[in-house]
Amino acid sequence: MSVATIEGYEVHVNEEGFLTEYDEWNETLALKLAENIGVEMTDRHWEIVRWLRADFKEQGETATTRRTQTVGGFPTKEQFELFPKKPAKKMAYIAGLPKPHGCV
Repeated sequence: MSVATIEGYEVHVNEEGFLTEYDEWNETLALKLAENIGVEMTDRHWEIVRWLRADFKEQGETATTRRTQTVGGFPTKEQFELFPKKPAKKMAYIAGLPKPHGCV
């Protein structure tokens, strides 16, 4: 596990750059993470990210695209529109969560 400095915050990250400590995340950091992968955050992006963090805290693992649709109520098509190509991976990255199981 490495330590990286992002937007002035020292955070623990894995080899792929995903945060590994839940409590090191904040919304300022999330904006920079989103910028790093070309995502411009809107209110709808924030709704998904906040839901993912709450769900992670309750479930202990990062929600998949399917769970985000069925439990969170965010349609898969919309997830792909907001977070193009690999939505689950991008959503988790911005939310400061581990990559969901099954993501490559």
